[in-house]
Amino acid sequence: MKKLMIIAVATLLSSVANAQTIYDAAKFTGKDLNGTARFVGMGGAMGALGGDISTIGTNPAGIGIYRSNDIMTSFSFSAYGMESSYIGHEKRMFNSNLNNTHWSYDNIGFVLSTKIGNYTPVRFVNFGFNYHKSKSFYKNMGMDALLNVGPKNEIVSQTWQMAQQANGIRNSEFMEGREAFRDNEIGWLSILGWQGNLIAETGDKDSDGGNIYKSIINEIPYATFYSEERGGIDQYDFNVALNINDRAYLGFTIGAYDVDYSKYSRYDEDYENGKGAGYFLQSWNRISGSGFDFKIGAILRPFESSPFRIGMAVHTPTFYKLTLTTSAFLGSDLYYDGAEVTKPVDIDTQQAVGDMDRSYRLRTPWTYNLSLGYTVGSSLAVGAEYEYEDYSTMYFSYPKNGGMYPKGSGMSYENDQTSMLKGVHTVRVGAEYKVIPQFAFRLGYNYSSAAIEKLAYKDLPVNSINTDTDYANTKALNNYTLGIGYRGSLIYADLAYQYSTYKEDFYAFTDPDDFLNKTKVTNTRSQVLLTVGMRF
Repeated sequence: MKKLMIIAVATLLSSVANAQTIYDAAKFTGKDLNGTARFVGMGGAMGALGGDISTIGTNPAGIGIYRSNDIMTSFSFSAYGMESSYIGHEKRMFNSNLNNTHWSYDNIGFVLSTKIGNYTPVRFVNFGFNYHKSKSFYKNMGMDALLNVGPKNEIVSQTWQMAQQANGIRNSEFMEGREAFRDNEIGWLSILGWQGNLIAETGDKDSDGGNIYKSIINEIPYATFYSEERGGIDQYDFNVALNINDRAYLGFTIGAYDVDYSKYSRYDEDYENGKGAGYFLQSWNRISGSGFDFKIGAILRPFESSPFRIGMAVHTPTFYKLTLTTSAFLGSDLYYDGAEVTKPVDIDTQQAVGDMDRSYRLRTPWTYNLSLGYTVGSSLAVGAEYEYEDYSTMYFSYPKNGGMYPKGSGMSYENDQTSMLKGVHTVRVGAEYKVIPQFAFRLGYNYSSAAIEKLAYKDLPVNSINTDTDYANTKALNNYTLGIGYRGSLIYADLAYQYSTYKEDFYAFTDPDDFLNKTKVTNTRSQVLLTVGMRF
């Protein structure tokens, strides 16, 4: 059996090759409902109520409510579920499901409360620090199906996207050998497609004289996809807050973020009902880096004799500096003989593309938060909160070592794609009722609208080093929470349960015929969170 192995060391591309997508950016913009069990149990609707360490990241003024010192820590157990369904060729239904579990250390923080005086305008000056897991990327995805055909009976295949990326390359010899992966004008997906015998020249030219390419596939593929996503974003918040006359509370938070995201994916296409030729493409991606932001907030009691409170907060964009490391492997036993047929032959083609680093900067949207809170004596507290972020305003730019591009200059191709994102509206409501002063019950609900347009797609630039073509257009997120809490004279403990669910339209690749490879997916997460702490 003839074997071909190509190893590309691609570090020379680091300053110019495109790698990032709006789908990655959207992952780093959204945050989970996480923190202390009390905060989660009330659905996070504590921006105007304050008095909990987790409000340091939503409304910094919430720390101003404290009148004593506090230290706490939290951890959780989560069970994840995924169900997918695909209506394939001849309306056949294909279903998949995956389940997994994960332990997590979620939160540790403290508040130092300093009393200034009973009659001074500033009654308390409080300082706080909080670490929490602001985002978990833990997710598995799977699907397998006999793919549909297009309206003109054309084959729908990932190889179509390979051919599309290759279009305009003047000479196919540019895609031969390891040196092709060093060419910053050619995308890795098109190189792998060409060297894996998956695409061919049509003989036609585009308006600039470049070649037009086509997929060689003429049989309906049986497609299989599997991916694992891991990692998260760790958030570190440093806060100072003031209590002014027990009627106004002001707060300021500096946030630091540590990003660690990894993804493995494998996509297969088989022909002749899995008994003939086929290929598979594996991709490994990791995105790491750091960022920072600033938050300011206020809580006001408009009427001195009333327990009603209004909270307001503004978060600056998070300024990230990120690095993507990627590699890929393609195996194929297809051969193109000029007659547009696919068949198994005595050839085993393999391309392995070595790790390459690509650095870039990302600026997330501004966040605006408005909250209301009301207490009835010391037994009942209710809160409501509204938050808005316009994802379409996120911005990609080149780093200091951006090669031919000045530091901070915009990445025009990527920034043009942000029009497929939209504003996200988040609503949080929650309540806490104390049966007796030591025991409390809590309920909460969250709703976040979709961040991605329904017909958005993963548009890889012609020189992209990305080889994972999959993407998902997520829909609205719903979180349902409940909790209980115990307060002693010194020690306290809280327990919360959170059920999260959202649907998405998943695509293994971008196809030319109105998203014919759509898989409908329902994702769920059940989380149990425990917090223990001490107030003194």
